[in-house]
Amino acid sequence: MKFLPIRRLAMAAGASLAIVAGMSVPGSAHHSTAMFDWGSESTLENMTVERWVWTNPHTFLYARDERDRRWSFEGMTPNTLSRFGWSRRSLAPGEVITVGYFPLRDGRRGGFNVRVVKADGTELVQLPRSQ
Repeated sequence: MKFLPIRRLAMAAGASLAIVAGMSVPGSAHHSTAMFDWGSESTLENMTVERWVWTNPHTFLYARDERDRRWSFEGMTPNTLSRFGWSRRSLAPGEVITVGYFPLRDGRRGGFNVRVVKADGTELVQLPRSQ
């Protein structure tokens, strides 16, 4: 019986560590948006959709330019995009689009997707235009 207080102390310490570890996971999972040149929208025309990934925490659009170079664009969450009229079927492989995006600061081919204009003129917006 004299081991009971030590066992309780060990269990309490273990539970405390589990709670602290659980609380730290969401904070470490989120990343900064400093890698994008916010407010400096660029446009790429005649992009061919390779893949549209509708997943949390961010959507991704992979497309190829006219020189067959692959570009990658991060987007908002599916929850946010659904409020702007997007869906998992908004873009299809082989579809030709124009992409508005905030470029990556390091010069790689990609950025944060701001808008997509489809061949029929339909515009899908992820972020509202600045005034």
